Amino acid sequence: MPENEGFSYRERVGRDAEAMTVLAYLGRRYRHSSVLEWEARIEAGDVLVDARPVAHDLVLRRGQEIVWQRPPWVEPEAPLAFAVLYEDDDVIAVSKPAGLPTLPGANFLQHTLLHQVRRVAPEATAIHRLGRWTSGLVLFARHQAAPAELARQLRTREVLKRYRALASGDPSWNTLTIDEPIGPVPHALLGSVHAAADDGKPSVSRVEVLARRSGSFLCDVAITTGRPHQIRIHLAASGHPLVGDPLYGIGGRPLPATRAVPGDPGYLLHAAEAVVRHPRDGRELVLRCEPPPALALAFEADILVP
Repeated sequence: MPENEGFSYRERVGRDAEAMTVLAYLGRRYRHSSVLEWEARIEAGDVLVDARPVAHDLVLRRGQEIVWQRPPWVEPEAPLAFAVLYEDDDVIAVSKPAGLPTLPGANFLQHTLLHQVRRVAPEATAIHRLGRWTSGLVLFARHQAAPAELARQLRTREVLKRYRALASGDPSWNTLTIDEPIGPVPHALLGSVHAAADDGKPSVSRVEVLARRSGSFLCDVAITTGRPHQIRIHLAASGHPLVGDPLYGIGGRPLPATRAVPGDPGYLLHAAEAVVRHPRDGRELVLRCEPPPALALAFEADILVP
């Protein structure tokens, strides 16, 4: 596979990095690489501070700009095809396949939904994201005030999003509201991940069982808050983790001694619907994306819930 064009990652030095050496900060902040790897990049001139190569023992000051000039690399394979569900001068809604990251991160740059959408709409801005292995509807804004208005609706919880999921177990309920707070908890590999946490941010999910299967159930989950991995965490917190979820166990926290990370596959989760106000004229937009066959209500084994 061909290499991408490389990328320059930029950030401003904040209070947490002030008075640290550039090597110590990068090694602590970006644990995807070892301290020795960061030292080699600094010595090769790939790390700049205020546009200049530096020594690894440079002491940082607040407000300085750090740039890592990452050379071109071969990105992991990912499905790149997407479908346009709705489009006008202000909004684009598309269907993301499972396995395609929404935004750049880690080893993904061009193999992302954002890059693929911008090939046909260069001005597009993603309003929200889905996890790599979550399929379904993603909303993009374009032109002038549309991104700010749609972001405001998300921030003020005016956007209703509905997901389809396959969860484990046989719940004693048909509907359930889950309001477990979500925040960072320790993780052996990443330092921290989002999970159920008493001191986390308020989060609400409303679950409706659609059909029961052997050892699992199909459900719709409506949310207005959009915490990272909220549905995976909330269903696990209710005692019913998603079938095949490698990270979250009963209680909504990482499984004991797990090395799994949020981007690992195994579960079935699909963004099926979003209801928003059009950013230009305020009319209601109901955007839908049909679930994949494994999450559809057509299985002979389904016992439908009245």
